[in-house]
Amino acid sequence: MMGSLGFLHTPALGSLPLSSSKPTRNKLHLAIQKPIGVTSGSQKFLGHQTFLSSPRISIYRRVQDSSTISVLVTDDSSTMTSTEEDTDNTGILGSDPGLEPYKDHFKYIVRKFAEQKAPFEKYERGLEEFAQGYLKFGFNREEGGVVYREWAPAAQEAQLIGDFNGWNGANHSMEKNQFGVWSIKVPDSDGNPAIPHNSRVKFRFKHGDGIWVDRIPAWIKYATVDPASFGAPYDGVYWDPPSSERYQFKYPRPPKPKAPRIYEAHVGMSSSEPRINSYREFADDILPRIRANNYNTVQLMAVMEHSYYASFGYHVTNFFAVSSRSGTPEDLKYLIDKAHSLGLRVLMDVVHSHASNNVTDGLNGFDVGQCSQESYFHTGDRGYHKSWDSRLFNYANWEVLRFLLSNLRWWLEEFKFDGFRFDGVTSMLYHHHGINMAFTGNYDEYFSEATDVDAVLYLMLANSLIHNILPDATVIAEDVSGMPGLGRPVFEGGVGFEYRLAMAIPDKWIDYLKNKNDEDWSMNEISWSLTNRRYTEKCISYAESHDQAIVGDKTIAFFLMDKEMYSGMSCLTDASPTIDRGIALHMMIHFITMALGGEGYLNFMGNEFGHPDWIDFPREGNGWSYEKCRRQWDLVELEHLRYKFMNAFDRAMNLLDDKFSFLASTKQIVSSTNEEDKVIVFERGDLVFVFNFHPENTYDGYKVGCDLPGKYRVALDSDALEFGGHGRVGHDADHFTSPEGIPGVPETNFNNRPNSFKVLSPPRTCVVYYRVEESEEENNDSVLVGVNETLAADAGAQEENLKESAYVKDNDIDTNPSNV
Repeated sequence: MMGSLGFLHTPALGSLPLSSSKPTRNKLHLAIQKPIGVTSGSQKFLGHQTFLSSPRISIYRRVQDSSTISVLVTDDSSTMTSTEEDTDNTGILGSDPGLEPYKDHFKYIVRKFAEQKAPFEKYERGLEEFAQGYLKFGFNREEGGVVYREWAPAAQEAQLIGDFNGWNGANHSMEKNQFGVWSIKVPDSDGNPAIPHNSRVKFRFKHGDGIWVDRIPAWIKYATVDPASFGAPYDGVYWDPPSSERYQFKYPRPPKPKAPRIYEAHVGMSSSEPRINSYREFADDILPRIRANNYNTVQLMAVMEHSYYASFGYHVTNFFAVSSRSGTPEDLKYLIDKAHSLGLRVLMDVVHSHASNNVTDGLNGFDVGQCSQESYFHTGDRGYHKSWDSRLFNYANWEVLRFLLSNLRWWLEEFKFDGFRFDGVTSMLYHHHGINMAFTGNYDEYFSEATDVDAVLYLMLANSLIHNILPDATVIAEDVSGMPGLGRPVFEGGVGFEYRLAMAIPDKWIDYLKNKNDEDWSMNEISWSLTNRRYTEKCISYAESHDQAIVGDKTIAFFLMDKEMYSGMSCLTDASPTIDRGIALHMMIHFITMALGGEGYLNFMGNEFGHPDWIDFPREGNGWSYEKCRRQWDLVELEHLRYKFMNAFDRAMNLLDDKFSFLASTKQIVSSTNEEDKVIVFERGDLVFVFNFHPENTYDGYKVGCDLPGKYRVALDSDALEFGGHGRVGHDADHFTSPEGIPGVPETNFNNRPNSFKVLSPPRTCVVYYRVEESEEENNDSVLVGVNETLAADAGAQEENLKESAYVKDNDIDTNPSNV
């Protein structure tokens, strides 16, 4: 099997910028190695280039003072000592011979990582302890009062103000230590906290120009705004509910699944009504839908507070605060606990790649012109992202590391998240942030002076911390560059992510839907695009996420059916050719992406049933309308509409993985990509998948290769009636294999497979076959009565349960496709 392990590179196909509704990203096609079992050309290895870099080497020294909670960063040129085991930990080189010329780079990174960890052990009692900064910074109850601490080294004077003192800080001046940390203790009054729970607070300080400014505390755990005042600034809120009001988790975290099937969701826009939805409504109304469709993981967007709603949550202002639009911290805890009760794990879309440029409400307000070592951000151009109009963190700064690492631990421990999806990782990895950079797959693009070593080390620390705290956490990187080692463990010299998003796949589908006729679709190119990923580094595949749904773009369903989604989705009339094609290809595109594109799968909220329209957040350009910032759940509930078919198939393909665990299988073999027939045949696990993309041709007795001999039956059929198909494939037929060629001599086999069987393959259909075990046939005949029917029956039962538990309101919008 190792013979097919190629490290190949292909030219990039360009970049696709996102809509302005979200900070712009340059989306680039990945050029990375193919997985086991996919036939590839000759192997190509790059020439030697030594990694060169000479950044200032810092050590961290702590002054022995009982009140000190900061560490001085000095310009000492000496290095921290590290063990031979730490510095030689470059096992990643063994997984890819093409990395050998860059051995010096990896040795340098490993050495720097060891140096980075050493002061945590020496001064902070370890990385995990260091990452509990929220127990010291911000507001915390201590004996006899509330203590507030803030790192603001550039401030000349500082005060704590809020409702509790009438916003007059004259009697609440703060003291500054030698590390730039300001603190004050506000004693209890008559045994009660002087700062009441849920009261507003701010940090007032005077900077070098003698000007006093008010800012939301950097570590604030809740922030609110007056919704009646347009453009009003946010206020920090002291959040410390009494035990009777504090949410108590009731359910344990679900076990980690073999492969994540992720439902990406935005709580605010999850209501069927044109308004902002709440955490509790999402928990009660939407989570049962997600569970009914057999997803095992929910990925929540826009959790961290962001003052601009239309940023989709990616311009974070308050990193420790939940978005107050949807409720309180206790409400979010209720949501996560409810998900756990349903067996759903919850990931957080975390944004540590940049921070909002908002001065009034965000962390950027603490930057008043000081040097980089006294700020959360780099100074000058290095501290500003031109495409995103946001600030960039100084990952070499001790207090920035404390802030961001503590932020991760806070969300894991306080809210019981099960992991993270890291946003904008490409921007972090390189000094050029991926802007106007077409990654070709040449390793020189990954390992050079363009690499931001400080950011790489931060991500290694973050992944180490996360897995130390929660060993079975799921951590995903949004990276478009394809950097080798990003998905390998830190102890090997990798960056430590478990998965990376396969971001080239949706770009390929958009290209096909926009620019190619059905007859021009290339089976080889589709297969290559889906399988072109690094061996040993797992991917989350997806056909479309929120990126493909925002205003200015279209969902796959909308690309396929466009205006006919408003007039042709009724089952009371025959489907038009556009609708028939659209539903069929919608199912095929999502399913082949899931089955062939990675080791996990992701879908964005609503796309499982082909949600029409794009997403458009309230803004000046649309009259601040919520019309397209919601989900029309009624479409899938109405029996006379065809949206139910796409939803049923989504449920069934997830259930197929639940039963056969094909996503977790390392056996992935593409045996045929027939350009003339427009058919792709492959095996994932022991399942055999047959995708016929031809718009017209039916193939009776179509020969497909397989690994194991025996009897095969239909496991899932997109042409089944319950999925809106034509019912052309018989589910009660047994398909017996025939041996092919000489055993053990692949070139004499059929498509390099030792066995074959014949099937009926209608146009624009995908059918999956499973091998019937003899023991199953003897002992459990009920299992053999059509796995496809079992899937459909399970789906039907779950749909009935959903109707009982989910609250859905119809609407009277004239453009609503339900009014057909």
